Amino acid sequence: FHSGEREEKCIIEDVPSDTLVIGNYKVQRWDIHKQEFLESAPGLGMFVTVTTPSAEVLLSKLYGPQGTFSFTSYLSGEHVICLQSNSTRFVAFAGSKLRIHLDIRVGEHFLDESVVQAKGKVNEVNFKLEHLIKQIHHISKEQNYEREREEKFRKTSEETNSNILWWAIVQTLILISVGIWQIKSLRDFFISKKLV
Repeated sequence: FHSGEREEKCIIEDVPSDTLVIGNYKVQRWDIHKQEFLESAPGLGMFVTVTTPSAEVLLSKLYGPQGTFSFTSYLSGEHVICLQSNSTRFVAFAGSKLRIHLDIRVGEHFLDESVVQAKGKVNEVNFKLEHLIKQIHHISKEQNYEREREEKFRKTSEETNSNILWWAIVQTLILISVGIWQIKSLRDFFISKKLV
């Protein structure tokens, strides 16, 4: 995505509790003379802030023009990940555009190939098995989180349907009451004018 040089951009990531989130980013600065984005942005860094669903700051750190940040969620819900450049240029001159490449991986555990190659075949199979077990636990956690969200949504839907039913009953009673009152008023009017 593109951003202004001092502009803060935020991304919302829905994460289950106890889950590792890893983000990789790279910043490119627009060159006015070449009319293209430069491959690197020396001297430019990114300030990364992560906020939990309860508005608590989980991570707040300054990184370089490209880097990796990670955090583990302890609450399930929408985590806000904000990126802002640390440009020291004056606001009037900081109108340069930035291109930010961002890759966020939720709950992923990476296989370190150098560690796998250093060990024997039995250890390699054991290591890969442990990796698969971690992935199974993550998938299980993700499914439990989705079940909780579905249950919460179902309860909200049922409450809304119940409220709609009661509102329809109240409207019907009001409509019948107004109709009876109008008939009685018209009847009394006609009797008082001796039209009936």
